[in-house]
Amino acid sequence: MKVTQRVKKILANYESDCAGTKANLARILMHGRLGGTGKLLILPVDQGFEHGPARSFEKNPPAYDPHYHFQLAVDAGLSAYAAPLGMIEAGADSFAGAIPTILKLNSSNSHATSKDQAVYGSVNDALRLGCSAIGFTIYPGSDDQFELMEEFRELAEEAKAVGLACVLWSYPRGGGLTRDGETAIDVCAYAAHLAAELGAHVIKVKPPTSVLFQAEAKKVYEDNGVDISTLALRIEHVIKAAFNGRRIVVFSGGEAKDLDGVFKEIREVKDGGGSGSIIGRNTFQRPREEALEMLSTIVKIYQGKA
Repeated sequence: MKVTQRVKKILANYESDCAGTKANLARILMHGRLGGTGKLLILPVDQGFEHGPARSFEKNPPAYDPHYHFQLAVDAGLSAYAAPLGMIEAGADSFAGAIPTILKLNSSNSHATSKDQAVYGSVNDALRLGCSAIGFTIYPGSDDQFELMEEFRELAEEAKAVGLACVLWSYPRGGGLTRDGETAIDVCAYAAHLAAELGAHVIKVKPPTSVLFQAEAKKVYEDNGVDISTLALRIEHVIKAAFNGRRIVVFSGGEAKDLDGVFKEIREVKDGGGSGSIIGRNTFQRPREEALEMLSTIVKIYQGKA
């Protein structure tokens, strides 16, 4: 594997990391059809844990099988596959070396009454299963946000010590946040910055809306004429919040939408300088051939060919 100059430039932004961590980041950045471009397209499948099996997989029943997701990610030429412990374990041997994997270490579930997450995986699990990175979710704004941040700090320290990369889902929710506030531009940018401050290598946030939620932030945006009129401009602002582009920031696919909606959003993520997408339900809830065709188009968008 010859690492491209673009990827070398990205790796140079991680000045404190050891060779092992940079090698694992390079594996993800160099894998698949977007390999070497600096863009990522990742399949995450933690929705069964988060929302339940029927809500997640009944639209496309073959997706109940963990091997289905491994194979989909491999056949689509994706950058990596992210999933909880059980899903990775269920295909770890059959797909060893076929695609970089990210072990998601915590999740919530649909029965929960608090905005918290259970930690059910470890750094040792990630090493045992040959993963390139650990994944973790924090909920900025929730009553449990500081405990989640402290848990991530401990796990990230352990992961970096053994050469693994760290992917952080930073999803504002709970506390005083309204539904609109969770995806407001000021809140999303803040979430990306918090993830960067916590030492994440790859940051995952939701595509931001033009809502300005925090009164103090709204005044700053308006006084300084920050243009947030399009999604591309809002993506650019979130990237700026993540150390002015020195951190990899990927954007979720969000709730299921039609193909035109998916492609329009991806184009704006690309135009705004986003590092890529991490798309779950919009992928595996579609029939396999339709999902492969959709992912191929997304790859072409990030390649500037569609």
